[in-house]
Amino acid sequence: MLTTKKTIRRQVILDEAAKLFKEKGYGGTSMRDLAGNVGLEAASMYNYIKGKDEILELICQRIAGIYISQLHDIEQTEATYAAKVEALIRLHIRLMVEEGPAVSVANHDWKYLPEPQLTEFKDARKSYEQGFARLVEEGIQAGEFQPLHPSVALFTILSAVRWVELWYRPGRGLSAEELENDIVAMLLKGLAK
Repeated sequence: MLTTKKTIRRQVILDEAAKLFKEKGYGGTSMRDLAGNVGLEAASMYNYIKGKDEILELICQRIAGIYISQLHDIEQTEATYAAKVEALIRLHIRLMVEEGPAVSVANHDWKYLPEPQLTEFKDARKSYEQGFARLVEEGIQAGEFQPLHPSVALFTILSAVRWVELWYRPGRGLSAEELENDIVAMLLKGLAK
């Protein structure tokens, strides 16, 4: 794909919008705020983007797409269920560390998506959660995990990694790799037989 100045500028707008949405919330961020942060006049923003709804849609679609495609790739491997669940946990942590503002928007501001994008996002989220729960359930059936309700395991794992977006910053005396390893050890030691 050819990268043009317009596509580069558009990505800068999306990245800056994710930061502003995380900081001020979707409702608290205006196109004027965003334009100021990217060095454009508010009217010039519309040369790159239709509006806030499109920005939110693009951010949420991209993050959901990463999760869905990674789940699909992990499901196709011949790894143990414990290794598959570990890979998904690591994906969540890595995305929060590397794409924190965009993940935060997808986690919190998705509810502002207009229809039909809202329903599409909720369907994608549900599909991801079902796929993740299915791996846990299959791991239980295979004897790799304790006999827990798969939804309890799933939402405990997802809740346990969401705090990363609020707490982790470089310079906290913990590298991203150490954070990832410590969380995986905590979650899987309690889950594995």
